[in-house]
Amino acid sequence: MAKKPTTPEQEAAAPAEASAPAPEPAPKKTSPVAPADAGSTKKKQTPGKSPPLGKKLKNHLKNQQQRVMKEGAVEVRKAVSILKSMKRAKFDETVEVHMHLGIDPTQNDQNVRGAVSLPHGIGKSVRIVVFCQGDDITKAKEAGADLAGADDLIKKIQDGWTEFDVALAMQAMMGQVSRLGKVLGPRGLMPTPKAGTVIPAGGDIAKAVNEFKAGKVEYRSDKGGSVHAGVGKLSFDEDKLAGNIQAFVDQVRAAKPAGVKGHYIRSITISATMSPGIPVNA
Repeated sequence: MAKKPTTPEQEAAAPAEASAPAPEPAPKKTSPVAPADAGSTKKKQTPGKSPPLGKKLKNHLKNQQQRVMKEGAVEVRKAVSILKSMKRAKFDETVEVHMHLGIDPTQNDQNVRGAVSLPHGIGKSVRIVVFCQGDDITKAKEAGADLAGADDLIKKIQDGWTEFDVALAMQAMMGQVSRLGKVLGPRGLMPTPKAGTVIPAGGDIAKAVNEFKAGKVEYRSDKGGSVHAGVGKLSFDEDKLAGNIQAFVDQVRAAKPAGVKGHYIRSITISATMSPGIPVNA
């Protein structure tokens, strides 16, 4: 095969190219690897997902659930007895009542809201503020209110302070308290006559404070048509728990809206903080 003719410039460059060393390949980048712990078998937890339950706890919860299903709906006193026998937490659990109602929550006239004085209290300290002025401030504080006042109290709450459980207001103060609607409304703390947290003109402010301090709880229906409330601690005597539960149920039953048709109370369930729900005869 005939050799291609080359120019003088190509002939001069050829020896230089032949003698030039080949470039070395760039080293590959490797990410550092943490040394594996040979004795560790712990899996990474996914954010927002509860860790898996142990075998012993799974069996315990399964046995509790089977027992509840076997018993079915029971009387209040027996439900309390079953609830106390299921205690496993080391702290004093709160006992709650959950009532599913046959109301239409989209209708304003069927919303259920109110307050009930539990005969045996709720087992915890209740922080109360009172919107009032003049001599009522002294009366409220002597009755046990944690804080009482008018413009100064409103300003403090507007600045972001909400470290209280119940807000009471004299009726004459509601025009000023209405400015706190955006702060107290979403937290369910806005005073309202339906919940008994607005004291009428000439009303006994000391009595209102004492009732809430002693264990008066508010309730209101949610978007699903249910009401919920804490009615005591698991350490209470069975009689006291049963009395509180019955008082709450009777109050909600008496608050039936006129527009409700058919069954008003569809189900009642009691539970503790760490227990399954126990259905109660309505």
